[in-house]
Amino acid sequence: MKTVDEIQRARHATIQWLGRLSRDLGWATPAIGRRVLVLGRDALALLGLAVLAAALLVAANPAQRALAEAGVLQWLRARVELATQDGLAGLPAAELDAVARATAADPADLSAEQARVAQWIARRYRVAPEPVSRLVQEAWEAGRATRLEPTLILAVVAVESRFNPFAQSPVGAQGLMQVMTRVHDEKYEPFGGNHAAFDPVTNLRVGVQVLKDCIRRFGGVEGGLRCYVGAALLDSDGGYAAKVRFEQQHLARVARGERVPVYVRFVPPRPAAPASDAATMLELDGPAADPALEPPAVPALPVDAPAAVALADSE
Repeated sequence: MKTVDEIQRARHATIQWLGRLSRDLGWATPAIGRRVLVLGRDALALLGLAVLAAALLVAANPAQRALAEAGVLQWLRARVELATQDGLAGLPAAELDAVARATAADPADLSAEQARVAQWIARRYRVAPEPVSRLVQEAWEAGRATRLEPTLILAVVAVESRFNPFAQSPVGAQGLMQVMTRVHDEKYEPFGGNHAAFDPVTNLRVGVQVLKDCIRRFGGVEGGLRCYVGAALLDSDGGYAAKVRFEQQHLARVARGERVPVYVRFVPPRPAAPASDAATMLELDGPAADPALEPPAVPALPVDAPAAVALADSE
């Protein structure tokens, strides 16, 4: 009924407008004006009846109503697409596939252990879970291909760059796994050149190659890590291997479903305390040495089992 009332009001308004138009034009013959007025009124009446009949038909027939709604929806979508195309008309084609070029993945697409690791890393290093999920997937794939533990790969990333794909060291190591790009430039050639070092997935793949080569050359993970950090021929690696192992232990526990605090910090192992000069003198004196003057023994912590201080979980 509301539609019928609106149609009647529109018809009356149009009739009044036609009447004013005929007076303003100053038609000499009133009969012509009346004839035009009647013609316009009849045309509006027919239009109103047609609209009313169509509305009643659509309202009475659910199939027709659904068809009409689908037609209107399709028309609106076409208008939106046209407006979007007009807005993007000035952009180069390469910009239109930005989503396809993004290094990200839905955490829901990961396996249970991968999802646990990705969420823990995202919270620990304050990075978005979507790009981390993509890197976790890549670490698992690279681990299967090279027979390396995925948690070892991710631990190297954590220690090297804290999951910053644009990190660079003072000596020129770049990207997630801090690969020396100038040294390993041939490994980037299949990916388009050295600038690929700042693509997270590419850098991880190249870094895994370097790590695998180091482990093969030095016969184990410990020697391989020392080689990776450039300390293979040095007396000490500065605790690098211990840091990586520390991080890997936590990642492996997270992957198994254990509850691991996010805020844990690495405490380097303390070397054995050297004997004091006084103790050395007493030892040289033989049996007369007083045991009470000897310094207490401090056991040396093994390098492959560093101590850890676990702070309270923020949860």
